[in-house]
Order: sequence, then C-alpha cells, then structure tokens
Amino acid sequence: MARGPGAAGGLGSDREGLGVRGLRIVVAEVVDELLDADGIGRRQQALDRIDARLGRYSFDTSTPIAEGTWDAAYWSAQCALTAADLVRAYRETAYALCRPPGHHAGVDFYGGYCYLNNAAIAARYLQARVAILDIDYHHGNGTQEIFYSDPAMLTCSLHADPDEEYPYYWGGADELGTEAGEGFNRNWPLPLGTGDAAYLETLDEALAVVRDFGPEYFVISAGFDIVAGDPGGGFKVTTAGLAEIGRRIAGLAGHVPTLIVQEGGYLLDELGTNAVAFLSAFVRQDV
Repeated sequence: MARGPGAAGGLGSDREGLGVRGLRIVVAEVVDELLDADGIGRRQQALDRIDARLGRYSFDTSTPIAEGTWDAAYWSAQCALTAADLVRAYRETAYALCRPPGHHAGVDFYGGYCYLNNAAIAARYLQARVAILDIDYHHGNGTQEIFYSDPAMLTCSLHADPDEEYPYYWGGADELGTEAGEGFNRNWPLPLGTGDAAYLETLDEALAVVRDFGPEYFVISAGFDIVAGDPGGGFKVTTAGLAEIGRRIAGLAGHVPTLIVQEGGYLLDELGTNAVAFLSAFVRQDV
C-alpha cells in the first residue's frame, strides 16, 4: 500500500498552501484510511473516563493526581500566601519553600509537576504593581498565560530555549503580551550549556526591565535547576554563579519588598548548598 509524504494521493501530494487546520484535517483523513485499510477499526472513545477528563486540563503525562495531591498543592499555595503577608507587613524579603512548585500551572491547566501557580497566586493577592522574575531552567508558561494581558504585572523569564527544552511551544522572545498587557511579558530564551557569564549578562538585561517598570513588589520564581549537573536542567551555572545571581537580584530587592517562591531544583545532594548560596545574598541585604 503506497502511503507517506510522497505517495500519490497521500498527505505530501497536496499539502502546499494548507493552513494548520487544513493540515490536521488531512492527517485525520489519512489516519482513518490506514485504520480502515488494515482492518483495525477505531475503538470507541469513552470521554467520561477519569484519564480523559484529566487530559482536558493537563498538558503533559508526568504530573499525576493522587489522593494527597490537592492537599499538597493547596498548602504549597498557602505557604506562598503566608510569605506574601510577611512581605507586605514588614516590607522586606520572605522565602516560601513551596512543594509542589507552581510556575507551569495556568488558569485552567496544569503540568510540569505544578498544580496551582504559587507565585501567581501570591502576586495577585498583593493587589499591586508587581514584577515577577522567573529564573527556573524551564519557562514559566503558566505565569505568562495568567498575566499575559495584564499591564499591572510584569513577567520576565530566563530559561532554556523552548525549541530545545520543556515545556516547548512557550517562551519565545517574541511573546510580549497582548491587549493592554502588550510589552509587559518578556522572555530571554538561552541555549543549552549556558554558563555563569552569559546568564549573568542576560540577568542584567532583565533586571533593567524590572527597574524601569517600577514595581511595588518583586516576586522571584527561584529554580535551582539552572545549576550544572541538575538532572532536570542543561545549563552550566556554578554554585558560585548562583550566589552572584542572588546578589544581583538582591541589589534590586533591597529597594522593593520581595517574595522568593521556590520552583524547581532536583540535584538533591547539592540542593541545600545551592539554596543557601542564592538566599544568603538576601539575608545580608536585610541585615
């Protein structure tokens, strides 16, 4: 049976000029032909099954929902909200050790081990002009989606190039926001293997944007998976580099009440050392 991109009558013979929707229709027709021709048939889909219902809201298959998931996600968000209360009350810096993390969760979707967007919930709770800086290895697609049309929220993210890394499809430098929020979303995708010097240079650009925005509060989505050797990352930032990242962010945080929300970080043997390296800059700033 002649099928494939170059087969007569197949997908490749008439795909020129097709839009995405048209291409999907053609693909569906080809799949139907293949199933019918091989005598396989299409099994009936039970869309009320729990896995089908979850699939409406989950954008990956690595984020399970179990008996204790809601309690864990709820109290993780409460941790961020408690820290936000402390920041608002004392006008200083607070660190929320949130687990599970949150920056991949959007208004109506979850994934990437994230169920509720802790940083976004805390930022909205502050009810003010807020800048969010995401330094996790992966793009904070949920945070971007939540505030994409909101001019009161500046969202900045340094992350691995989405052409190379999860969550893919989100996080391009050309994604600037929409409607009233256009210009208030900024992305800095970085190549795999990025080390201290290149990361710090890009961070300085992002911090300049935050300063120009003039936030009343500063929220940091802190992912320590940017450090070399992290099983979930692909950068070559050193622990000393992470400490310098903390120092430069703390330089701005010294002038703006700041909430640090934990996101990723999976190099377990060194996670505590890396956390201390980053956070120490803020402790010294507040003393």
